[in-house]
Amino acid sequence: MLRVRGTTYHFRRIVPPALRAALNRREIWVSLKTGYQNEARKRASLLHARTTELFSQVHLALSEPDALSRLEGLRVSLRDLQSVNHPSSAQETGFKTVSAPMPKPPTVKKTAKAPKAAPLMLSGALKRFVLDSPHASADTKKATQRAVGLFLQAFGDAPVSIIGGEKAGAFRDLLFSLPASLGKRKSSLTLEEEAQRAKEEGLPTLSGKSVKNHMMRLSALWNQLHQRELVTRNPWTGWNFENGQKTIRRSWTTKELALLASASWHSTSVPEQTFGLVTLIAAYSGMRLGEICTLRKEDLQTVDGIPCFLIRPHSETGWAPKTDAGTRMVPVHPKLIEAGVLALKDTTDGPYLIPGLETSKQGVRGAALGRAFSLLKTRIGLPAEITFHSFRHTVSTPLRNADANIREVWINRLLGHEASYKSQGISTANLQQTIEAISQQCSMATHYASGKGKRPPPLTS
Repeated sequence: MLRVRGTTYHFRRIVPPALRAALNRREIWVSLKTGYQNEARKRASLLHARTTELFSQVHLALSEPDALSRLEGLRVSLRDLQSVNHPSSAQETGFKTVSAPMPKPPTVKKTAKAPKAAPLMLSGALKRFVLDSPHASADTKKATQRAVGLFLQAFGDAPVSIIGGEKAGAFRDLLFSLPASLGKRKSSLTLEEEAQRAKEEGLPTLSGKSVKNHMMRLSALWNQLHQRELVTRNPWTGWNFENGQKTIRRSWTTKELALLASASWHSTSVPEQTFGLVTLIAAYSGMRLGEICTLRKEDLQTVDGIPCFLIRPHSETGWAPKTDAGTRMVPVHPKLIEAGVLALKDTTDGPYLIPGLETSKQGVRGAALGRAFSLLKTRIGLPAEITFHSFRHTVSTPLRNADANIREVWINRLLGHEASYKSQGISTANLQQTIEAISQQCSMATHYASGKGKRPPPLTS
């Protein structure tokens, strides 16, 4: 029933075919004299009731002997209907007078206002001034599209005229919190969830240089917009990127490991034995926290007669190693076998190898352990450069300084590091030789493995 012409709503109703000849009309069209939809609906509802009544009267008139005289009166009623009365004389309508007989008399057309131009959206600015520009290089297009894509993913599309310093600053802060591996693997997480995952797992985050590059790409785009007077200022300039300098993480010292081993465990969300087991595996494998916590029972297998952890994607949960090189085999260290880790496959309830861990709302298993470890580390006064990731350094550095029989390519394969050279032809025995070169460098791990402390829970679920 409702139609819009310009900014005004109109009532339109088709006359039933059987009544068109009698009323000499195919449709009824009345201006509702309002641009507000709710008010238009009220007025249209009243007109619908009145036209329905009119159609009923025409049907009755056609069946009576004096149909012609009755129809003339109904045609007058129709004209009155299309010239809606003032509220003062027809309180039931609530309409202002409308001169709307069909057909309408010719009127002088008002000069139409030019339609308001749609605001330039960020996605449109990217396409117009970068992607479609014949002067932009392929590298510029790719890098700018990447920077704009991250902004759109975080905040959504918006007119460039309203993107100011507040949004630029929020984007800068978000970039500094994102994992350095972002984009290197498929992920269903939002950028906020990626940032939370990086925090919980202690992952490396984007460097100040990377953040600066993204901001510079957006600044270059805004320079064009400002020159064309499409924006009033460039909010992407003048930022300081020194705050993004990363704390260089390092290996544990013997004193720091002893301090960690002697600290009391206060977390109520993660059992102390689970914490001991996870740190034991990290100390004697160099595996990442996420890799350990997502191990499934079927990921502990014997390969070429050697017990191994298989680090690989889990399609059912969407988890995958952070890089392609992260998919690998890690032989089980003798100290872990001595601690009873192999028995976990038969004694732990559920699909996962490590008991006592929950999956966070973001789908990260072991997130609570990462938070609890960070709190413990802060409570006992360990420096910022020591994190759970430091266990990898504690394994990597001595291996690289070990006997010459341990080749660099074996270490990279064991730890899942990307290498610029081919690493084919590495046998399981080579990896076992590398893993066995990890000495009892971790006093905490030795503390658990020797039975002097509380043993991890390899034999109980």
